[in-house]
This record gives sequence, structure tokens and C-alpha cells, in this order.
Amino acid sequence: MRYAAALSEHGDPRVAIAEVIGQVLERIGPSPGFAVLFVSGTHIDQFVQIARAVRQGLEPGHLLGSTATSVMAHRQAVENAAAIVLWAGHTGPVEVSSSGTRLELGDTPEGSTVIVLADPLTFDADTTLSSVPPGVTLVGGLTSLPTSGTRNLFLADADVQTSGAVTAALPDGLGIVPLVSQGCRPIGSPLTVTDARQNLILELGGQTALRRLEEAVASLSEADRGWAIQHLQVGFAIDEHSGTLRPRDFLVRDVVGADNVSGSVACGGLPIIGMTAQFHIRDPDFASRELEQLLHPRQAESALLFTCERRGRRFFPRSSHDTELFCDGLGTTTVAGMFCSGEMGPAGPGHHVHGFAASGLLFGSSAAR
Repeated sequence: MRYAAALSEHGDPRVAIAEVIGQVLERIGPSPGFAVLFVSGTHIDQFVQIARAVRQGLEPGHLLGSTATSVMAHRQAVENAAAIVLWAGHTGPVEVSSSGTRLELGDTPEGSTVIVLADPLTFDADTTLSSVPPGVTLVGGLTSLPTSGTRNLFLADADVQTSGAVTAALPDGLGIVPLVSQGCRPIGSPLTVTDARQNLILELGGQTALRRLEEAVASLSEADRGWAIQHLQVGFAIDEHSGTLRPRDFLVRDVVGADNVSGSVACGGLPIIGMTAQFHIRDPDFASRELEQLLHPRQAESALLFTCERRGRRFFPRSSHDTELFCDGLGTTTVAGMFCSGEMGPAGPGHHVHGFAASGLLFGSSAAR
């Protein structure tokens, strides 16, 4: 085995860290090339000591880590409670670094994969993702905002910081495949943005955006309409020349408001006149089917998972929904990750920050037999 994932929910952080180190040592032995640490709940107060224990007890070549509101390992998710998750692998040479507001990725070798754990308040993710060089893959997560009066902590080897980002650049040759599932169902029809200003969609297909939104909601069944109003999204075509647009061909953003007077719809993106847009809704059944379809053609030795904090038990029947699908779909239980306030990963020819998504990085991936 090249990879291991471990979870402990023990209330004593000293016992919990001993348990996860022991599990990893039992599965893949000491001194893996790379390890990732996620710490949640009251254990956050002991983050520095926990990280030191991992470096001393496991002796990884490099260690990346972050605090989180909720974490995942194997088929289990732990929401808003104390837990430690440790993932490790014999990856070969890895470069770990820390940064401030943005990353400079221009010198990243082609074929590399970059993992990013970042603070949503101080890290300029959009600028960083727009500069990912061709042939480089970036996947990661913006941490969920901590409880009042505390800050998230980030770890790059022995360095701990409270802002910016920590990163790991993994080499080519590990069979790494990225995966992003946005989990939103399109409603209505794709339409051209015919007027827009800043984050406001003013017109779609020559009519006010609000009228087009009302038409899209009216096309739903009566049972779906009430749900739709509370879970509205809008998708913008990633590639206008891709022919027939499928759900994964849209970059989905929140609908954050509408104005009855002007007929405008405000969104979490920047609409541009001439682009294609289509309204979407968050849909747990559609999200499950989409993720299953993306996972179905593949197998993997392991995976790191960054999933939206809104995809937990408030949306699905179980907190462990996404990690269970990853384990079942990939034929492995060596899965680990955290819940995020923004999920980073590729979509179309570029990289983006996603909302309400499951963004994964598959290791040792191959086509399912």
C-alpha cells in the first residue's frame, strides 16, 4: 500500500494523535514522502502540538495541514466536533511552501499537481487560479470560517500561519486525476446575457433576468417550486463553443438577490454580455447522481476530498454522503479531507473556486475494470 488515511474522534488530543499516527504506521510504515493533517473541534487549540507529534512520530518528508470545522476520513464525516484526520502517502519528492495573498505558479513544472489549503478572508483565490499554467492541476479548499474570536491555522512543515495559504506541489507519475462535482440541476433554458452590470444580470435573451427566472421556476413541478426559491443558482457557460451544453459545462454561482423594479438578478459572479447563462437549483438527488457518474468510470488507490460545508447533513441524509460515494465509486476507503467554504479545482480549460461542490484529487487512478 502506498497511501493511508486515519481518523480519531477521541476527546483527548494526545490519545487521538497517537491513534492516527499508529494507524498510518501500521498501513504504510514510517517516513512517507508527504502527509496532510486536518484538525477540528476543541483539538484546534492543540494544533501546533499535534503537528509536532506527527513530524516526530511519522517523520514524513513534508507535512501540510489546516484546522477545519468538519473533517472526513474513510466512509465517515465528523461535523462540528473534535477529530483528527491524517492522510499520508509514498509520493516521492514534494515541494511544500506557504504564501500570503496569492500564489506565484509560473515556475511550476508541467505535469505537477498543486494542493492548496487557504484562508477565505486573506487569500486571493480567483487571481491565483486564473494564473495556473497549462499542464498544471490545482485542487484544494478554502477553510470554513471558524467560531467567533478564533482564526484558522495552516501548516507547511514546521511553519504555522493564520492567513494566506499553504501548498504542496506533487510530481508527475502518481496517476493523479482531479474531479469536480458542482451538484446543481439546470432549470429553464440556456439564454444569452443581453445586458449586465457588475454582478447584476439585467437581461437574458432580451427580457429582464427576473422574468426569465420566474419562467424557469414556473416550469418546475409544484413540489419543486418551493425548494427552488430557497436554492437558486445561475450557471455561466465555461466554453461557448462546446456545442450542446451539459450541466458540467456551466460554472455555477449563487443567486443572491433580485429587484422587482429593474428586473435584475444579482449573482455571485460577474456576468458578461454575450455569454450563455442558465438558472440552476441545488438538488441532493441530482448531486448524488452527478458524483456517482463522475466516479463510476474510475478506480483509485486513494483520494483527498474537499467538499462544501453546505453538502453535509443539512443537505444530504448523512454527513458522510460524499465520502461514502468516493469510497464506493473508487473501490478504496483511503479517503480523507475537510469541509470547506470554497472548493478549488479545474472546470473546462481553467481553474475556479466553486461553491457547493465536491472537489477531489484521485491518486493511483485508473479506468474501472
